[in-house]
Amino acid sequence: MMNWIEIGTINDIPRRGARCVNTPHGKIAVFRTMEDQIFAIDDHCPHKGGPLSQGIVHGAAVTCPLHNWVISLETGKALGADEGSVKTIAIRLDGDRILALLELATVAAE
Repeated sequence: MMNWIEIGTINDIPRRGARCVNTPHGKIAVFRTMEDQIFAIDDHCPHKGGPLSQGIVHGAAVTCPLHNWVISLETGKALGADEGSVKTIAIRLDGDRILALLELATVAAE
């Protein structure tokens, strides 16, 4: 069953930054762009599993800190000549609260 779960507030994430959230199904990375858009994707690069939450956010993309793969925050797909993708997670804002559509009852932020 899918539930909208509060995973933090927009103020928990700096502009052009991210935070990692642990779920029973694995880690997700939640990103905030310079324009205050919020995105969430699995926190592992499809190339070598690098922690995308530690990457550099630019526009609506993140660059993996290990091997510079660029991943679209909107689609989860690798950009450029690289092939692969990560799962995207539906996000909505309720005031400054960030809600994620997840298959679980609780989450814990790192």
